[in-house]
Amino acid sequence: MTRVAVASRSFSRHPVLRAEMQERYDNVTFNDAGLSLAGDALVDFLAGHDRAITALERLDETVLSRLPELKVVGKYGVGLDMIDLPAMSRLGKKLGWTGGVNRRSVSELVISAAIALLRHVPQGNALVRGGQWRQLMGRQLSERTVGIVGCGHVGKDLAVLLKAFGCRVLAHDLKNFPDFYAAHGIEPMGLDELLAASDIVTLHLPLDSSTRDILPAGRLALMRSDAILINMARGGLVDEAALKAMLADGRLAGAAFDVFAEEPPTDLDLLRLPNMLALPHIGGSAEEAVLAMGRAAIAGLDNARDPLDFKGQGG
Repeated sequence: MTRVAVASRSFSRHPVLRAEMQERYDNVTFNDAGLSLAGDALVDFLAGHDRAITALERLDETVLSRLPELKVVGKYGVGLDMIDLPAMSRLGKKLGWTGGVNRRSVSELVISAAIALLRHVPQGNALVRGGQWRQLMGRQLSERTVGIVGCGHVGKDLAVLLKAFGCRVLAHDLKNFPDFYAAHGIEPMGLDELLAASDIVTLHLPLDSSTRDILPAGRLALMRSDAILINMARGGLVDEAALKAMLADGRLAGAAFDVFAEEPPTDLDLLRLPNMLALPHIGGSAEEAVLAMGRAAIAGLDNARDPLDFKGQGG
């Protein structure tokens, strides 16, 4: 009999996903205690199971090597930075993962954040709540130049949506997508050139050795003082200390981050800046996206592949 463990807390308490898992498998262990599982606790929870669904739980070589019975992992969510893919492959375990299933949820959040910062929505809300009443002059998203760094599932979806606003869309990616760029009037260019040319820069990259700290202080300095930086992808892509200094000094107009190098973030000086819109990693937290991610994880238990097939992906 196949035994399946669902380590994810949010999956375990979702009534629809829970019911669909129980329809497919007779022996399922859910994380009903709502524990944040890591290290020994994660090993204990997964031990004795043939398959598992994980989300933000870290599956490194130490954990995976202690789970000889575990053969398949279905990934709930689109990020792969919590899984040691080479180690998983070496140990003969397979991965079920589908990229981009939450792309519209993330794309819409990017657009909402861009408009909120351009129109000073957080500052305006704070003024009214504080008993003040005065107009704040902002800018429209329409006709702005938006630079998309990472033109994968989310980046492509966002590019199409931005065209409805009449935006000039720039794109930077290690891969080339000439047919997509031509079909939607998107301009590919180098990263430094994109940073200098954009009113809004939005990041849509996986986190790996090639992308970690891809925007250090020197690169951030290439952005215009009236520009906005959005990161709804992964923490660790941006030098957050340099970002804080630029926002505080007026060298950058605003930033919206849904992800941070440390979560939850502890730098309250950064989080409390009036031109910093900080969110608690809600990019995929739309009802439609949660169902899509959960169903993809369930399907992945039966359609798993060598983890190295997904190396360099995520998002």
